[in-house]
Amino acid sequence: MKDTVIQLLEAAIAALQAEGVLPQDQAFKLNVDSARDKTHGDFATNIALVTAKAAGKPPRQLADLLIEKLPESSAVAKVEIAGPGFINFFMSDASSFDIVNTVRSAADGFGLNNSGAGESVQIEFVSANPTGPLHVGHGRGAAIGDCLARLLEANGYRVTREFYYNDAGAQIDNLALSVQARIKGISPDDDLWPKDGYRGDYIQDAANAYLEKATVAADDREVTAKGDADDLAAIKDFAVAYLRREQDLDLKAFGVKFDVYFLESSLYNEGKVEKTVEALNANGFTYEKDNALWLKTTEFGDDKDRVMRKSDGGYTYFLPDVAYHLDKWQRGFSTVINEQGADHHSTVTRVRAGLQALKAGIPEGWPDYVLHQMVLVTRSGQEVKLSKRAGSYVTLRDLIDEVGRDATRFFLAARRVDSQLTFDIDLARSQTNENPVYYIQYAHARICSVLRKLQELGVDVNAADFGSDLSGLALDEEREIANQLARYPELIANAARQREPHHLTHYLRELAGLFHTYYNAHKVLIDDTAVRDSRVALYLAVKQVLVNGLDLIGVSAPEEM
Repeated sequence: MKDTVIQLLEAAIAALQAEGVLPQDQAFKLNVDSARDKTHGDFATNIALVTAKAAGKPPRQLADLLIEKLPESSAVAKVEIAGPGFINFFMSDASSFDIVNTVRSAADGFGLNNSGAGESVQIEFVSANPTGPLHVGHGRGAAIGDCLARLLEANGYRVTREFYYNDAGAQIDNLALSVQARIKGISPDDDLWPKDGYRGDYIQDAANAYLEKATVAADDREVTAKGDADDLAAIKDFAVAYLRREQDLDLKAFGVKFDVYFLESSLYNEGKVEKTVEALNANGFTYEKDNALWLKTTEFGDDKDRVMRKSDGGYTYFLPDVAYHLDKWQRGFSTVINEQGADHHSTVTRVRAGLQALKAGIPEGWPDYVLHQMVLVTRSGQEVKLSKRAGSYVTLRDLIDEVGRDATRFFLAARRVDSQLTFDIDLARSQTNENPVYYIQYAHARICSVLRKLQELGVDVNAADFGSDLSGLALDEEREIANQLARYPELIANAARQREPHHLTHYLRELAGLFHTYYNAHKVLIDDTAVRDSRVALYLAVKQVLVNGLDLIGVSAPEEM
């Protein structure tokens, strides 16, 4: 329907340009939006306001002229001018309900487009240090990152999902020392416990597995424990592989898969960190101070210069991050999206500055960042802070075990990424209308129940011509549902472009709400078969969009509840 309105307005603008009312050498961008208040029609445009100056006419007068030049269309019932010059379109019933057949015809493909034209996009998300179980913050990143990847694929992009392991540095040394301490029978309460050691039960589990000379497989490697309590290097290799495997199992339970697992250690092993330093030196953007090597990031918008190599000879996190992103660029990704926690905010400017200093042809503002805020977990109104498994934080696995994959994924993706999220365990477990996951899935299950009853009555809803005649649809509630269905493709496009998956969760809840209200007010299994079949066709379209939308979030659509 929106496309129809745009085409009509384009014809009207062309007609006014031909008459000299609007300049012929000027292009006008059309902005057509769905009307939230249905008393203002189905669609509205501000084109008269933005072109009034070019026409040298008051907006309302220009709006009158545009309406006069609109071609005749059976899709439009009426057109009105509102306020200072907005043009409101009221669509005809036939036009509104055409979307039902469109949805049913497109099926799983409804909402998909090819705007991305196969462009390669990399999304890096989760990227947890292999030092412990995934916490709820990692879970939010996993939900947002995977949903964003699915949205981009729905828009025709070729997406690579990547996980970056910080498997080098002090935190890995602390992991090895912690596991070694447990191997030797030292507990966190002991004075001999490492100063920055990890305390969760998972450390004891890793130690036990090492002593048992277990073999663990982690994406690119298989490590068999030596069982030697004094071989710290062997303990480190095993502990990293063990934690990588544990994280991978958590992600599989969450329904998230990655195409690439990239190891920070490979940047050092393949000399990419040193080559990055050499390039930055050669470009004249480094200097020595206090026995450390600094990068002039202030020349690229940073608030102060940054240390690349510390006085002890070790590199800061900043430098391998620059080397890593250079590697991404060299792999051919023109668009890279980093989904990370808000604590990475300070790294954005310095990484981009480092990339500009390389003079490698990388565009300013590359890569893109999507930074999510923290997650607060509550039960019975009280914050839940600790996990026995992790020792100091709530894990992703804790949530999955408590409320299931579907609720966990939906809740963690349901808010704007830049807002703090409160995960209410009691709400996520509840079977009430207040639980958005239950509410949406129940709408799908209700439709499936009706379809089963029709099947028992011998009605073949899968027949090619079933419900194609929509003349039985005439109610305001039915038009409202149809208009909501028609919004879906645009929403999928906008959510991907804006990097905001939460719009999809809100949309599905609104659609489910419209359906439940309609279901409760109007029977579908009635004697009038024409009306019945039209309503069932509407049901089928709602069902399809619920399935398509839930799939983009990674949530199931159960047929019974």
